[in-house]
Amino acid sequence: MATFRGFIAIEIQAVPPIIDFEKAIIKTGADVKLVEPKNIHLTLKFLGETDENQIDTIEQIIKESVTNIPPFPLMLKGTGVFPNEKYLKVIWIGIISGDNLEKIANSLDEKLVTLGFKKEQRSYSAHLTIGRVRTAKNKEQLLTVIKNHNEKEFLQQEIRSVTLKKSELTPTGPIYTTLREIPL
Repeated sequence: MATFRGFIAIEIQAVPPIIDFEKAIIKTGADVKLVEPKNIHLTLKFLGETDENQIDTIEQIIKESVTNIPPFPLMLKGTGVFPNEKYLKVIWIGIISGDNLEKIANSLDEKLVTLGFKKEQRSYSAHLTIGRVRTAKNKEQLLTVIKNHNEKEFLQQEIRSVTLKKSELTPTGPIYTTLREIPL
């Protein structure tokens, strides 16, 4: 059985304000692994190890999950960290999109259980991961940059499709390949 590391996502444009935010993070000297601009995306559902024979069925589930959802606007605004400022692990940009993302993510979560994928324990929290913090090096400078961007509007984008992606982990970073693109 051939498998791949899969996830379902929405493509996000790597616009100059996002790249400038990443450059500001780099200047802090903090120990952060940033998401490469070409890999920026909004995850709707992480699948993990996935049987290649399920690709067509997953595509059908995505189609069912986006039925009656027309293209919709999405705004990237504000910044923050998970889980909290004392213990930084993830740096994120906030997302404003109405309830369409949550509807799609919840539908995917429900329907993918039938294929053996685990249901999410937490409710869906729309955010764009921009980096992962490795150590506490230069934490205060990093927090200052994040706070300086917490009201920033990064992007407005019309969401027109959902993608099934394959992720290959390499020593230089992940390589993402689109396996299917489902229009709204």
